[in-house]
Amino acid sequence: MSFTIRPIENRDDEAMAAIIRAVMPEFGADGPGFAIHDAEVDTMHAAYARPGRAYFVVETDGTVRGGGGIAPLHGEAGMCELRKMYFLPELRGQGAGSALMRRCLDVARALGYRRCYLETLTGMDAAQRLYEKHGFARIPTALGNTGHFSCNRFYLIEL
Repeated sequence: MSFTIRPIENRDDEAMAAIIRAVMPEFGADGPGFAIHDAEVDTMHAAYARPGRAYFVVETDGTVRGGGGIAPLHGEAGMCELRKMYFLPELRGQGAGSALMRRCLDVARALGYRRCYLETLTGMDAAQRLYEKHGFARIPTALGNTGHFSCNRFYLIEL
């Protein structure tokens, strides 16, 4: 499958919100304390247009099928967070995750971040293998102030 990675645009907000709301419940991540309830879900372009942030969508045949980005980790200087990286099932296993991960980490380095953090949960096994493949190491506790108190797996990489 051929895919394209590009910066998010206003026209992508509805598609990304629908993807987030479809994928997160697939993994039981639809209750309190998960990113599905973040205010930015409906306005991803505006949320990531601010300094120190970047969000990318992954398209196939002109249709958005996933995305992911980085933003400062609240409460941790010099650290960003890999955020809202979700793919529809038909995009998984096609190399898009690795390609998007490289793009996000390259942008994080270019923006001057020294470390990148992420939160996930038990059951997102393929995602955790992807993180580890790209150098993320599991850490025992949460960092920063994400508000995602229901996540139970935490990862960090030195950039």
